[in-house]
Amino acid sequence: MRHLILSTALVSALAAPAAAEVELSFYTGWQTLPHSRISGDLPNGGGSYDELVGWTGKSFSPPPYYGARATWWRTEDLGFALEYTHTKAYMPSATRAKLGFSRMEFSDGHNVATVNVMKRWSNKWGNVTPYVGGGIGFAFPHVDATHASGSRTYGFQLTGPAVRAIAGASYQINDRYSLFGEYQFTFSHNNGTFDQGGTFKTNIKTNALNVGFSVNF
Repeated sequence: MRHLILSTALVSALAAPAAAEVELSFYTGWQTLPHSRISGDLPNGGGSYDELVGWTGKSFSPPPYYGARATWWRTEDLGFALEYTHTKAYMPSATRAKLGFSRMEFSDGHNVATVNVMKRWSNKWGNVTPYVGGGIGFAFPHVDATHASGSRTYGFQLTGPAVRAIAGASYQINDRYSLFGEYQFTFSHNNGTFDQGGTFKTNIKTNALNVGFSVNF
């Protein structure tokens, strides 16, 4: 529920300028993560670590992967957007066991928020409108980690900068509603902490195929 409230707040932020075209988009999809390294210090003086992690996304497991975007089209084909994505990252069991974790995941969201520049090519292919976009922002994952030393970490952390790239196409149903499909990539650099003295540093990259709908005002 808190993610839905956050999404609504984010997409409403750009809805005020009624003189311009505002498009509110909501999506879900299939999200995967390439391997990346995680390093830092284990909780309670457990020593340093540096491991290659084959993160998994589990897009359709609760809570699911989803996102929302508000685009303020300043001209026919150029706009600015505010976007929030609830991505997910789970450390596999073999790596967790090696490091002494029974849980190590960003499952209640490896949340990414960005400000985007959007470009579209409207009125050229009938009801189909291709578009691209890119943005910069920050990551604020919900860190869920339980370590054998007794450390229990559970909460949101502001962990570092993030970037986003988008390419897709929308299909206009009528003057107000449209459907869309897109590819989306995010990258974030994360520095965070575990309770009782531990730290982590990792770059999280996601690839996603999204489907959704938009409402235009």
